[in-house]
Amino acid sequence: MPPNDGVSFTSSSFKIPSLSQTLASHLYRARHSAFQLIHSLRKSSNFLKAPPGPTAFGVHSLIRSSPLLCCASLSLTTQSNNLPKSPLLCSASLSLSQPSSPDSAQSGSEVPHKGHSTTAGRSHEERVLISEVLVRNKDGEEMERKDLEMEALTALKACRANSALTVREVQEDVHRIIDSGYFSSCMPVAVDTRDGIRLVFQVEPNQEFHGLVCEGANVLPMKFLEDAFRDAHGKVVNLKRLDEVINSINGWYTERGLFGLVSGLDIFSGGIIKLQVAEAEVNNISMCFLDRKTGEPTKGKTKPETILRQLTTKKGQVYSMLQGKRDVDTVSTMGLMADVSIIPQPAGDAGKVDLIMNVVERPSGGFSAGGGISSGITSGPLSGLIGSFAYSHRNLFGRNQKLNISLERGQIDSIFRINYTDPWVEGDDKRTSRTIIVQNSRTPGTLVHGNQHDNSSLSIGHVTAGIEFSRPLRPKWSGTAGLFFQHAGARDEKGNPIIKDFYGSPLTASGKPYDDMLVAKFESVYTGSGDQGSSMFAFNMEQGLPIMPEWLFFNRVNARARKGAEIGPTRLLLSLSGGHVVGNFSPHEAFAIGGTNSVRGYEEGAVGSGRSYVVGSSEISFPMLGPVEGVIFADYGHDLWSGPNVPGDPAGARYKPGSGYGYGFGIRVDSPLGPLRLEYAFNDRQAKRFHFGAMAVATGLDVQKNGDPNGIWLRGDRALS
Repeated sequence: MPPNDGVSFTSSSFKIPSLSQTLASHLYRARHSAFQLIHSLRKSSNFLKAPPGPTAFGVHSLIRSSPLLCCASLSLTTQSNNLPKSPLLCSASLSLSQPSSPDSAQSGSEVPHKGHSTTAGRSHEERVLISEVLVRNKDGEEMERKDLEMEALTALKACRANSALTVREVQEDVHRIIDSGYFSSCMPVAVDTRDGIRLVFQVEPNQEFHGLVCEGANVLPMKFLEDAFRDAHGKVVNLKRLDEVINSINGWYTERGLFGLVSGLDIFSGGIIKLQVAEAEVNNISMCFLDRKTGEPTKGKTKPETILRQLTTKKGQVYSMLQGKRDVDTVSTMGLMADVSIIPQPAGDAGKVDLIMNVVERPSGGFSAGGGISSGITSGPLSGLIGSFAYSHRNLFGRNQKLNISLERGQIDSIFRINYTDPWVEGDDKRTSRTIIVQNSRTPGTLVHGNQHDNSSLSIGHVTAGIEFSRPLRPKWSGTAGLFFQHAGARDEKGNPIIKDFYGSPLTASGKPYDDMLVAKFESVYTGSGDQGSSMFAFNMEQGLPIMPEWLFFNRVNARARKGAEIGPTRLLLSLSGGHVVGNFSPHEAFAIGGTNSVRGYEEGAVGSGRSYVVGSSEISFPMLGPVEGVIFADYGHDLWSGPNVPGDPAGARYKPGSGYGYGFGIRVDSPLGPLRLEYAFNDRQAKRFHFGAMAVATGLDVQKNGDPNGIWLRGDRALS
């Protein structure tokens, strides 16, 4: 049989007398061999009667002055207190004792004679001349396996021919032979010969390995065991190598955070090794709500099943600390808990654990107010300021359902929004979320139809209602599908509907004061680590459905990619975005290029507006002082010569170039209000401009109706602090 085909794996529980059951016989033979060693040394004291020469004198004086009692033993111990170590530890010891004097025995005194311990200790250091050192099998015969004989001889350090040895040195060499891993026992025997004392190490090799039985390893890959033992087939079991294999198995569990280790090992007759693996399975998972102030158990508002369904750890699995940490992070991201921890405890059944999840709930909701800056408004010192007021409830019905009602109001623009989200639709096993949106907004129309010669302004009003569903598609990928109805039109400063701007360009596609559309939305997003410098890709498509004859029919696609890289202390961020729209669409929803979130150095929408666009950006940021970062950047944008294809050519009427670039420098600050940025940029027309706004990590791609085709930072026509 080829060596690699002899490794067998089975879950059988047959019993063969194990190695541990033979320890008594090993100990008996060790003691018997020790008595033979003592007897041979005593005989040599009667044999050596010649006048002591330099060598014989030392032997003769040692034997006459101190009758030696030698004992060798082999022990097998299990160190249960040190789990990473192999449970199989072999040791051999050779001890020397000095018998008490008859006077001491008769007196019955337990106090040793003065200097007794010193004399006994000195006897360990007295030397005996050894003329020859041999390695034999346990019966004292020559070994058949010369390679094993060489392994034992190679292990010896002190015991050499024609050397004077102490008992301690012999003891240490016995340990070295055992530590080589090839032998289950080693007995030193002194044999008196004509040439002197011959020291024989009688060894018993381990069995040859012919098979493996592994019990209890439910998650340990079979290939891992096969690779660990395959090369050992037909060879003598090396306990050191076996210890390494056991440590590697324990390391496999440790690296994956799994509660598992090798708990037992036996070597059966016939060379069968049995490994017993203990894996801690999850017996039960329970929750405990703790009071925020006292830390005592209390009644929670959240339904336990709402939290438990977030866990990837399930009953019957081998408990993984890494998986438990991910579960803690997942529950924390729900936004309901101020603190989350998982405590494993031994279960009643052996080899199982109970998991207790301790959670501290946050307040479920309340009112809030704030302010911000709209980056889409560029005229007037205070026209860009906005205020906001909101009510939110993050745990409706104890099911983590969220309700947000908000109002944002500025001098020109306003948004009223009602948003209801169920982050996990009940009964769905794909973690599908559902969001219902109702929104009424009024935003400046300056991005596409700005620069009115009569200094008048117009605004675009949207009334939107719809529903969308999102779910993870695969790790780091998510998908969204939705259906929205939108009613949009333009108004002048007095709030009257208008259908054309100052240049005569139409403001609606239908020619009426308002355009109606039913839009089906599809989106797929890839996110890396989720921070601002990580990789990201997003693809968005919107299809106008002409259910009614007057509803708009169009198709809009938009894509954005971002890639970050660390270069020493600096970070390089590259981004590219582009889009195209075909069909009948509202002119004010053309792709607008230029501004804080597009090509810096230009006003919002000042580069161009078209049916197509492409924008590229590169940034290098570097740390400066504490939370402050410095940045240098360069942007480029182009409408791909699609400006004239927008109804009324609003970009051509305003002499927008259609392409342009900008570059500059700035700082980023991680403030209590959130990440903020201040930048100073130059464009290719020798204009200079400050840009101020807030940074946000975009995880998706919204409909670009507001001049933010690049979307590196906070999307939308406002940057809220």
